Amino acid sequence: MINRLFEFISSPDAPVPADRADDLAQAVAALLVEAARMDESFAAAERTTIERLLAQRFDLDARAVKSLVEAAEQTVQRSTQYYSFTRQINDHLGEEEKIRIIEMLWKVAYSDGVLDPHEDMLLRRIAGLIHVPDRDRGLARMRALEDLGLSLN
Repeated sequence: MINRLFEFISSPDAPVPADRADDLAQAVAALLVEAARMDESFAAAERTTIERLLAQRFDLDARAVKSLVEAAEQTVQRSTQYYSFTRQINDHLGEEEKIRIIEMLWKVAYSDGVLDPHEDMLLRRIAGLIHVPDRDRGLARMRALEDLGLSLN
């Protein structure tokens, strides 16, 4: 334990160990799945968006992404709070990476072309829990809309 702490202190830019990276991927996947489920339907467009975002963010192949999403669905069904997911993000990601997670969540929320009020509420809550300011959350929303070819109307 002390050796790992010393290693972390002496090399703060070291990559996240694989087991912690897996925990982080699971936490992000769970939040993305929760965003997709907020409007009480998990549409194919949302699933496709989640799979694409996870593959890009964590450099995963199709089989690993499918497994990750399935595990995330089960985790979300059993979970009653977001703390364990947001803690992984807070423990392992910096400010810019947290903003990218919020942008990913916006892309999932808008992937069916409509923002449900529950999805909007979830994004506000998650942003608060991972310490992303309102301004950055709003800018992430605009980038997500632009990437999806949508506009705020």
